[in-house]
Amino acid sequence: MTLIDVFTTGGTIDKVYFDALSEFHVGPTTLADILTENNVYAQHRVTQLMRKDSLELTAEDRAAIYDAVMASEAEHILITHGTDTMVETGKKLAGIKNKTIVLTGSLQPARIKNSDAAFNVGFAFAAVQTLPHGVYVAMNGQIFDPAITRKDREAGRFVENP
Repeated sequence: MTLIDVFTTGGTIDKVYFDALSEFHVGPTTLADILTENNVYAQHRVTQLMRKDSLELTAEDRAAIYDAVMASEAEHILITHGTDTMVETGKKLAGIKNKTIVLTGSLQPARIKNSDAAFNVGFAFAAVQTLPHGVYVAMNGQIFDPAITRKDREAGRFVENP
């Protein structure tokens, strides 16, 4: 059975509402819960690399993500990531050979009822098992090449660059 290494970095998918502060902060990852609740039985291992909003990720953080992917013996890698700089991280990972790497996230925290998190994670989980080696962004039912993709904040989705 193929092992899928799942690395979490934070982002909206893992945000938690702090009522006393009336704001959201990145909390513990929800990935294990999402996979369990959705009856995912494919062999996987979840590792939380960091708990940051993607706008706070540094070059050192991206290097740590790159190093974790390189050190993994798994051929299939799923990374949950904040959507604002997901494409930038995808570009950083582009030189990695012999692995299928899929980045996903959500536009609403997983803990919110109408979140896109569970769908995106499921979609990305299928994508990482079926796509050829390379780096991809899987969001809202579409697969993107990070080299030619951007987040359209107004539309609330990812699009290919014109």
